Amino acid sequence: MRDDLSALEAAEPVMPVEDRAADTWEPLIAIADHAGANWPHRARTALLDLQDESDDDQSERIRLLADCHTAFGSEQALPTQQLLRHLRADPEAPWADYGPRGDGLTARQLGKLLSEYGIQSGTVRFTQGRAKGYRRDSFDDAWARYTPELVTDSNSPGGPPREPALTLVRTPRDDLRGA
Repeated sequence: MRDDLSALEAAEPVMPVEDRAADTWEPLIAIADHAGANWPHRARTALLDLQDESDDDQSERIRLLADCHTAFGSEQALPTQQLLRHLRADPEAPWADYGPRGDGLTARQLGKLLSEYGIQSGTVRFTQGRAKGYRRDSFDDAWARYTPELVTDSNSPGGPPREPALTLVRTPRDDLRGA
């Protein structure tokens, strides 16, 4: 391949995708084009198959962000179990029968999906006591990036909550931690 390195570096293959996907796959497609035979076709077919799967996963994760935005309504924090109840209650959403057994989205699965966006649950103090939950502000960056149509201002609510929410209690220690 060293003998062909300059040709590969200069290659600008025709890509069946655009943007980030094209940037990611371009070197592999250039190598496939350079190899010839049926490799260009096989590489592009693999790219499109994998991209379709990735798009499905991505759209599901973006749906989760949008559904979380709706669930938060005007609340500044929600206990994990309350957020899960909101998500599972929507008959149009995939969360009620999510997972390999179709039992519905669990706290662990929710945490794993949201961690891809840097969103973590934590212990939150509510008027009724402490509970594991999510703070609205931890979603701000992901909402702004992936669902900008829902957020015109990071403090704007997405609509009324579907059930009475617990009230978040701020303490001086929260202010010191930047929470």
